[in-house]
Amino acid sequence: MLELLAGEAPAHEYEALTEAGRRTGAAPDELAKLERAKRLGLAIRTLTERRHQREAGLSALVDTARDLATPHDVDTLLQVILRRARLLLAVDMAYIGMYEDDQRHFSVRASDGHTTALNIGLRLPSGTGLGHVVMTKPSPFWSPDYLADERIHHSGDVDHVVKAEGLHAILAVPLSRGARPFGTLYVAERKVRHFTTDEIALLSSLGDLAGVAIEKAELLDRSTALVSELERYTSQVEAGLRGAQELGDIQHRLMQLVLGDCDLDTLARAAGTELGAAVQVCAANGTILTTAGDMTGSAARPGFPDGAADAAESALVLATMDAHAAREPVALQGGLWAVPISAGTGNLGTLLLRPDRPDEVQDERLLRLVAQVVAVQLLVESRRTAIAEGQVRDDFLGDLLASPQRPPHQLEQHARRLGIDLSKPHVLVVARPEGDARGKMAIWAASYAHRLSGLKSMHNGCAVLLLPGTDAGGAARAVSAELSPLLGHPVTVGSAGPMTGPVSVHHGFQEALRCLDAMTSLGVTGRSASVRELGFLGVLLSDNHDVEGFVDSAIGPVIDYDQQRFTDLTRTLETYFDAGGSPTNAAKKLHVHPNTVARRLERISELLGPEWQQPDRALEVQLALRVFRVRHSLRRPDRPMAEEGADPAGDREG
Repeated sequence: MLELLAGEAPAHEYEALTEAGRRTGAAPDELAKLERAKRLGLAIRTLTERRHQREAGLSALVDTARDLATPHDVDTLLQVILRRARLLLAVDMAYIGMYEDDQRHFSVRASDGHTTALNIGLRLPSGTGLGHVVMTKPSPFWSPDYLADERIHHSGDVDHVVKAEGLHAILAVPLSRGARPFGTLYVAERKVRHFTTDEIALLSSLGDLAGVAIEKAELLDRSTALVSELERYTSQVEAGLRGAQELGDIQHRLMQLVLGDCDLDTLARAAGTELGAAVQVCAANGTILTTAGDMTGSAARPGFPDGAADAAESALVLATMDAHAAREPVALQGGLWAVPISAGTGNLGTLLLRPDRPDEVQDERLLRLVAQVVAVQLLVESRRTAIAEGQVRDDFLGDLLASPQRPPHQLEQHARRLGIDLSKPHVLVVARPEGDARGKMAIWAASYAHRLSGLKSMHNGCAVLLLPGTDAGGAARAVSAELSPLLGHPVTVGSAGPMTGPVSVHHGFQEALRCLDAMTSLGVTGRSASVRELGFLGVLLSDNHDVEGFVDSAIGPVIDYDQQRFTDLTRTLETYFDAGGSPTNAAKKLHVHPNTVARRLERISELLGPEWQQPDRALEVQLALRVFRVRHSLRRPDRPMAEEGADPAGDREG
């Protein structure tokens, strides 16, 4: 027996030794001693084998600890743990379940030895499976045959995967951070198996090592990510510093040109070189001050895509309005850029750019910096550029609108110096946006006034325009038609005039404001009208109460016809209205035949138009008739008004 123990003989050789004793006819007491020696030998052999297994397991665990100590990312570390678990316990499969980021769901994070893809990412329902038991009371738990084990609260999803993998025996141990479990390490066998205490203890030790290793790996991942983020941030800061240094150098070079008393053309060429673009500087009213490089995209308007002059002009106005409203560079069609040039809240103009490489990303900081340097140059040249003239013209209109006004002769002298002839008819237009104009009104008004050789000013968010011409209503409609689409919302426009002389401008401005107020009261905002177009309301709103103009616009053709042909259409018209619109009753009052009244009414329709009997038009006609009769009577006090029924024209057709 000692020789068998020393030679680490297999168990069947111990049995063969006792059988040999029986065959030789040994005495019963000798056979009993031999049987007892066999049992002791087998027991010693079993203890030796267990000690060897434990030593091998501990050795393998030490090797595992060495592997786990090597830096890995979390996913790689999980695979190392699973392969070691399979080797330590000689099992078919191993997998790890962990809490997700929200700490409310538990799912399979990694697997080794699997034959299907069903288990990866599988969410384990709360309160089911071995994992629930292990996580509730952090300690190992195992089952020799999982599907047949009634101690476990089963889940259909988990059981489906277990069946698909053909698993029977499953052992689970907790993965913990300190005393708090965060996951579970599972090993599984595809046959029924009873795990020994040594195997359970060995896997528990691996679970302890794995928990610490996973925590360190997660910390390493976070540290690596933080280091990478810091490196990216450092790179960005360094790039920003280099960019700031480059911007500073560009600003220094351009400012040196300005301080060296260069002209705007030289500065524009230098700016174009720094920006790698063609440059065009426009004044606030749209006047092109200088161009450096090839801005030609159209013969109609430099710097814009091919198209009609009006479309190109509208595109420029809209672009500059957007740029100044946003107070930052705005990208346009065709690779162009519009950059506002301003000083404080004042608009000095717009910088237009056409990059040499349109697909290259533009540094908006550089665009703003160049615009600031151009603003300084424009301020330096303000006394000899169109900017100063535009500001002076705006200030002059402000003087015309002010109350009290400067002496008329001073205003006339100022107008002559600016080349403005106020002795010719002008109309005054006030445009009020019915929405947020965001500073666009002033930009548009400057361009519009420049194009029409007029003056502009801003008053309480409204654009005030003094334009050459005699048709106030037409001017108001033209302003509304152009401005409303640009702003994207309705604009209410009121106008007055025509007017001549500097003193009349203030009165016209007040009339136009009252016209706006009247349109608001009448509920017709978003439209355009002149004081004269408001009919008798215009007479009431007018400072000079142009009664004659109102009468002339309402019944002037009839009065002229009577005077030229010695007819009596005016009195016929009065009698017709007095008779309630009845030709028969009117004929009785006039002592004429009804056919005569009918012919006269037909003539009146030819003179006033077919709509003169519509309610609104008829009201104005009646008011004009009453005013005409009163004025005629007061001008000839020595003669009484014609008696009703007298017909100096007899039966002559009107």
